[in-house]
Amino acid sequence: MPHANQRVAYGQALIDAGRVNDKIVVLDADLGGSTMGKMFETEFPGRHLEVGIAEANMTSMAAGLALVGKIPFTNSFAVFSTGRSYDQIRQSVAIGNVNVKICGSSAGLSDFGDGATHQSVEDIATMRALPNITVICPADPNEAYRATLAAVEHVGPVYLRISRADYESVTPEDKPFVIGEPVVMKDGTDVAVLATGYMVGPALKAAAALEGRVSVKVVNIHTIKPLDAEKVLAAVGSCKAVVTAEEHSIVGGLGSAVAEAMRGNPKPTEFIGVRDEFGRSAHNFNELMEHYELTPKAIEEAVLKMNK
Repeated sequence: MPHANQRVAYGQALIDAGRVNDKIVVLDADLGGSTMGKMFETEFPGRHLEVGIAEANMTSMAAGLALVGKIPFTNSFAVFSTGRSYDQIRQSVAIGNVNVKICGSSAGLSDFGDGATHQSVEDIATMRALPNITVICPADPNEAYRATLAAVEHVGPVYLRISRADYESVTPEDKPFVIGEPVVMKDGTDVAVLATGYMVGPALKAAAALEGRVSVKVVNIHTIKPLDAEKVLAAVGSCKAVVTAEEHSIVGGLGSAVAEAMRGNPKPTEFIGVRDEFGRSAHNFNELMEHYELTPKAIEEAVLKMNK
């Protein structure tokens, strides 16, 4: 079933997975109505834990549940899932490679109304720096659904980045989701745009607008970590330059990960992302995308610059 929102797709995936796997438990930090953990609570009230505004405690509880064989999903806004809980994630989850799934909801700038305190532009950098943690940033609602099911099957800690914004899917409902596999969305020969999360859609629009002038390859990097160098190079192919696009800081996010992966065979690269600053409040999500230049037009201009 198609969804217009990643949070709803995530909630439905938890329910569907929970129906066939009774080891799945869901923990919420007083935000179940926003993270859509409430959907799982309605279906499986005995397997849902409301811990209150206590993300650190929630993470420690999840680690304990995982150690006795459960598959716990923790839920809060991304800025709190990764920030308030960092020590517990590092000490109790990452070091022991414990099978906890961390959902960072309302990620990036998608909580447009609450400003910098509730927007996460550094969560990918924070999580990918920790050994043993797989970092997934789905492109759209369809991919959020499939990524959640993949996280259930993956043995080990996963950080799953979920947007609050409503937008249509650009990936098929039935496309298999393979952790760590870049997905070529559109072939091209001149410049490769490697995008993650919401920015996959704008990347496709930019490629379409440049058709006939520049041959643009669009690659969906839904898994930020692990990011295999050989797979990145294979996805880029013979393109002479690369543009990365992310709804995240250019410091430590997708752009940094791609540059690291390509360091043995570098190509000229430009970053589209938040330019080392915090978020801000706005009337709507699109207003923030325009302000931070996270738009098809910005990608077009970067492609043209790299194609000279």
